[in-house]
Amino acid sequence: MIGQNPQEEQVFSVSQITSFVKDVLEATFKNLTIEGEISNYKPSAAGHHYFTLKDSGAQMSAVMFKGATFKLSFKPKDGDKVKCKGSLSVYAQRGSYQLIVTSMEPIGEGNILQLLEQRKQKLLAEGLFDSDKKKPLPKFPKTIGVVTSPTGAAIRDILQITRRRNPHVNVIIFPSIVQGEDAAPSIVKMIEIANFYKMCDVLIVGRGGGSLEDLLPFSEESVVRAIAASQIPTISAVGHEIDWALCDYSADMRAATPSAAAEIAVPIYSEIKQSLLDATTDLYNSLKNKIEAKRLLIKSFNPDMLEVKFRTIQQPLLNRYETAKENLIFNMNEKIKELRLKIQNCNTILQEASPSTIFKRGYSMVKLKNGEILRDSLQTQIGEEIEIIPANGKIIATVNQN
Repeated sequence: MIGQNPQEEQVFSVSQITSFVKDVLEATFKNLTIEGEISNYKPSAAGHHYFTLKDSGAQMSAVMFKGATFKLSFKPKDGDKVKCKGSLSVYAQRGSYQLIVTSMEPIGEGNILQLLEQRKQKLLAEGLFDSDKKKPLPKFPKTIGVVTSPTGAAIRDILQITRRRNPHVNVIIFPSIVQGEDAAPSIVKMIEIANFYKMCDVLIVGRGGGSLEDLLPFSEESVVRAIAASQIPTISAVGHEIDWALCDYSADMRAATPSAAAEIAVPIYSEIKQSLLDATTDLYNSLKNKIEAKRLLIKSFNPDMLEVKFRTIQQPLLNRYETAKENLIFNMNEKIKELRLKIQNCNTILQEASPSTIFKRGYSMVKLKNGEILRDSLQTQIGEEIEIIPANGKIIATVNQN
């Protein structure tokens, strides 16, 4: 055993020491209850849950095997504060220890997620995430800008996919820090440079996967505002498909991964070429068909038959014209007859009402000496002269009685 003889050097193998540590830890730390915050949560295809359990001062690896996951009453995620029960175990092949979790229950969201939710609600209220502010991506961009780490896997994936899809599209890398305290100012600066010099048609902002803490710079308020203010259409490509950041909401489009962002931004050159060829073929065939139709139409006409065909078209129109003319003349004559009869009737009525006609019937008009027409015998006095006007001539008479 270790420490049996200080004078004698004892040499141990890595396996022996690891086995000793494993025995001590696993025998000593059984049935533990540990509180912490979940980070870097990764469920496996086999049904096991791998994650990191941490607090403000330290972190430890943890695993919950498939058999124990059936007891879960919630779906774990990064940022959850949980209470885990289990035992420590040493993974000899890696020389690391981890907590084997047998049960887990939530005790509230972590501080990071609470902070992000508060920030999200604030920016949402300001309208930074409004859909009507989203700019459409150009269909045929000439230059793609990428704000990311120049040495990360994200830029390699973007370059590879861009070359494969369309080698004629240029890529400008805006090198940025993507993790740590200096990341947010670096990202903002690159976005502003790209916009100030109008260096690209589309701007991809992102990085590869990582823990919730690793992705925090892309949820900083300054980064979210810089992306929202960008005049260049932006694609947010942060982490893997299950990861998210606040810049996903302010960008014009979110991509699940940096690779997906490249596929969204860069159209396939062969498809564009084929579309142009198809459009050219369709246009050619359309013009060809129209020319052929016109040729057949012209061919059906010849000088000898042209007049006949013209007459065939003209004659029905002439017949309609003649019929319409006859109907118009007939209607006008009928109207004239009607008006003439009406005028005659009016003339007869006027003639019958004329004073000369009335006088001819034996009536006379009587006037006083002052010219006033006599209508009442009381208008006259005995001995007064009056003037009687028959149909012809006039009579002067003296009133003897009234």
